[in-house]
Amino acid sequence: MSLPLLFACDVVAITALVGGLYFPRHRRREMVLALLVINIGVLALTQALTSAEVGAGLGLGLFGVLSIIRLRSNEMPQHDVAYYFAALALGLLGGFPVDPAWLSPVLMIAVVLAVFVGDHRRLLGSYRQQLMTLDRAHPTEAGARSHVESLLGGTVHRVTVRKVDLVNDTTLVDVAFQESDHDRSYHRAEFEVSA
Repeated sequence: MSLPLLFACDVVAITALVGGLYFPRHRRREMVLALLVINIGVLALTQALTSAEVGAGLGLGLFGVLSIIRLRSNEMPQHDVAYYFAALALGLLGGFPVDPAWLSPVLMIAVVLAVFVGDHRRLLGSYRQQLMTLDRAHPTEAGARSHVESLLGGTVHRVTVRKVDLVNDTTLVDVAFQESDHDRSYHRAEFEVSA
């Protein structure tokens, strides 16, 4: 496949990933910029390394270092990490010509489809994870769980006590839960209005 056609496939794939999936679902403008820049930057660097006949191992090592720096620079939610690596993978696939020629576009489609399915609201869309600060000190997970269940009204799957502050009478917990039907219909209506 010619390089211009391979680059066009990358542009179509990253546009679908960012414009068709990420922004409509998560509405984080700063991540749109990050995803586009990482994709085009990786594409450009990959092509430059390929043209300079530098080994693929060196190029992939460089991208690994860049990824670690980016991921450690601030705490990213896991769905953002998935989109970030998808953008990186699309850039790599667009920059390295492979044989047979149809393989890169097919792999690009596979990456975008994996994100589409994995981040779809209908697939585990009612499941949430969040940090909560409770207004009481709960030194046991059982006490914290009981308090969280009374607050959320949904099904609580996991409560992990992160910090108990006996002086200020607070507890920081990490909660995995499933929203109630009422909460799901509220979020669905909110999404339809914003879309």
